[in-house]
Amino acid sequence: MKRSIPMLVSAAALFFAGTVAAQQNYPTKPIKLIVPFPAGGPADLFARELGNGMNLIFKQPVLIENQGGVGGTLGVGNAARAAPDGYTLALNSGSAVAIAPFAQSQMTYDPLKDLALITTVVKVPEVMVVNPSIPANNLKELIAYLKANPGKVSFGSAGGGTITHLAGELLKSEAKVDMLHVPYKGAAPAVTDLLGNQVQLVVLDVPVVLAHIRAGKIKAIVVTSGTRASALPDVPSTAESGFPKVNSDNWYGLVGNVKIPQEIQQRINSAAVFTLRQTSVAESFGKFSATPIPSTPAEFRKFVISEQAKWGAVVKAIGFKE
Repeated sequence: MKRSIPMLVSAAALFFAGTVAAQQNYPTKPIKLIVPFPAGGPADLFARELGNGMNLIFKQPVLIENQGGVGGTLGVGNAARAAPDGYTLALNSGSAVAIAPFAQSQMTYDPLKDLALITTVVKVPEVMVVNPSIPANNLKELIAYLKANPGKVSFGSAGGGTITHLAGELLKSEAKVDMLHVPYKGAAPAVTDLLGNQVQLVVLDVPVVLAHIRAGKIKAIVVTSGTRASALPDVPSTAESGFPKVNSDNWYGLVGNVKIPQEIQQRINSAAVFTLRQTSVAESFGKFSATPIPSTPAEFRKFVISEQAKWGAVVKAIGFKE
C-alpha cells in the first residue's frame, strides 16, 4: 500500500501536466460557435465576423452552428452544458442572459453561475417596422391607427421574452394600445411573415431589416433608442418621438461553460477582443449601425447584472411569464 502512494502522485502529476499542456496548446481542433437563432438573422452576421477573425488568430476553423428556439436560450443552454474544454461557445443575445431569468419559468441555466462570460461583442439598435398595409409613416400616426383598431394588429418577435418582444410590450404599455403578440424562433422567420403580412409590425435589430427598408418592402417607423441609427438617419428615435421608455437597444456577447479553464477563457477573450478592435470589423458592423463592444470578463459580468436589473423590472411591470 505504501508503494502505491508515489505511483498515485506520479499519475496525478502526469495528468496535471497533460492538462496544462492541452490548455497551452489550445486550440488543436475546430471550435463550434453556437448562434441561438435561425440562419439569416443579425446574430449570424456578427458571429461570422467574429469567427473569421478568431480563425485567423487560432489557425483553427470557427464553425457556426444555428440552434434556434426558446428565445435564444436553447443554444446558450447547450453551450452552458457542453464539455468545459473551450471548443463549444455561444453568441448570446441580451435576452438570453438579462431577460430570460425573469420571463421564463423553466430556465436550464443561471447566467451568472453557469456561464463563462468571456466578452461583450456588439451593441445594435432596433427599429420598429411595419408592413405597407399599415397606413402610418411615423409613431404618432401608428399609435392613432392602433387605437382605432384595437387587437387587430399582430406584432412579431424573435421569441417570447426576448428584447424584441418586450419592445412591443413597452409600446403597448406606454401608448395604451392593444396588439396581438406572435412569437417566432428568431428574427428571420418574423421578417418573412412581416413581408407576407401574417404579422403587421416587428421591432428587430437594424441589420436584419435594413435591406427590406431600403427596398421599400417595409416601412421604418421609429428607432427604439435614445438616438437615431446612423444607417437610418431619417428615422427618428423613440426618445425624440416622446416615448423615451420604449428603448430596446440589443447586444450580443460570447459565452461558454463556466468550468472552462481560466487560461483557455483568457485565450478566447484575447482573440475575440483583438478581432473586435480591428478597424475592418468596426466598419463592417457600422454598416448596420452596430458597434463592437469588447470587454474583460469582469466588465461583462457587471454589464449583465445591470441589464438584469433593467429588464427584470420591465418583465415584472408587464406581468409576463412563460
